[in-house]
Amino acid sequence: MGYTLNDLKRINTHSNRGMGLENDINVSNQFYLINDIAVIYKKPTPITISKVAYPSRYEAKIKEGYFKTPSTTDYNGIYKGKYIDFEAKETTSKTSFPLSNIHSHQITHLRKIIKHGGIGFLIVRFSTLNETYYLDGQELMHFLDTNNKKSISLSFFKEKGYLIKDKIQPRVDYLKIIDNIYFGGNL
Repeated sequence: MGYTLNDLKRINTHSNRGMGLENDINVSNQFYLINDIAVIYKKPTPITISKVAYPSRYEAKIKEGYFKTPSTTDYNGIYKGKYIDFEAKETTSKTSFPLSNIHSHQITHLRKIIKHGGIGFLIVRFSTLNETYYLDGQELMHFLDTNNKKSISLSFFKEKGYLIKDKIQPRVDYLKIIDNIYFGGNL
């Protein structure tokens, strides 16, 4: 599903500020693609369909399916010659991000991305506070390796992460932070 620049302007109106994080990132990624900035996509969840009903000749309804394999992370792509891979999560907590929201196979995957020179990270939206943070994968791994906590405090995100301020275009400009960390840009 491609968007024109006019579509993005219409989608990113003030009235749509309540969209979920995933939608905001998808629209941001479309902006990056249209403007030839980066190529980043949401990965499909691998599902196997096992039962289908055909109520009529031209209709099919999926009745049963299962996850083929555990998915890795939500998004991947390329930016300035670097592979990017990240997970996006929302929480209603005002104080912390529960680690139960991210699966161990996703952590393992992000570790491998970082080990092989890619840029891995986490984007977390504290939806009740309307605050979205970028947490670099190396900071995430350091936290996981040195703590036995069941959540990451909001104060950790404020200290070690980066607040992503809402914009019109792109809505969630996480590439600006990547520029700062990896390519010597200025925030």
